[in-house]
Amino acid sequence: MIRLERVRLGYDGRLVLRDLDLEIAPGEIFGLVGPNGSGKTTLLRAISGRLSPHAGAIYLDLRRLSELSPQELARELAALEQEISCSFDFTVREIVELGRLPHRARWQRLSAQDHRRVTRALSLTDTLAFADRTIHSLSSGERQRVWLALALAQEPKVLLLDEPTAHLDLRYQFEILGLIRHLAVTEDLTVVLSLHDLNLALRFVDRLALLSEGRVIACGAPETVLVPHTIERAYRVRVRRLEGDWLIPEGVA
Repeated sequence: MIRLERVRLGYDGRLVLRDLDLEIAPGEIFGLVGPNGSGKTTLLRAISGRLSPHAGAIYLDLRRLSELSPQELARELAALEQEISCSFDFTVREIVELGRLPHRARWQRLSAQDHRRVTRALSLTDTLAFADRTIHSLSSGERQRVWLALALAQEPKVLLLDEPTAHLDLRYQFEILGLIRHLAVTEDLTVVLSLHDLNLALRFVDRLALLSEGRVIACGAPETVLVPHTIERAYRVRVRRLEGDWLIPEGVA
């Protein structure tokens, strides 16, 4: 379980999110939605341990994040940023092997078990077929699956994803989110991800929090949170629902 109690977050003295109380259950896919600048990335960074709260506490399985060493935390959760760059043209397998770092002593070579875990992560994400290709030779959708394989190689309990469908076309958006849902079930993962597309959130997450003006203004099942009056309050845009639960904008409020 991930639990936030009266958490306040910000940068350089500027408060971004205040008085957050959230619980994320084991095994669920939990979404974060809200306008640009509402604090989705900030919240993910705090849950990953990269950003310390100004106040309040964040717990992972009843332990404060601040009590965990970086290596302990890396064995519990894996986090993927929205923009991932690779300066060197490593092969796919070389990149996924980096996910074994939290399980090895410094400078220790990969063990037979490490190799098995890497191959399994490649297989789970359907990237084994191009494991020997370089990362820069892949399409955006293929690279996104490689980053997921890297995260899975860590053997985390929690997967944090910041806009995993950014810059992907419609086909790859559905493919990646479908893969994430499949992995959450088969690998018993708790997934916390931010999304901009509310229609994707309606279809792929179990629960979500709608952020606006520094607070969570609604939290629950997608169909109860993403209703016209809460969306208008957060985004200042009027929407209506079509048959099949598709949301379409009607105008700026």
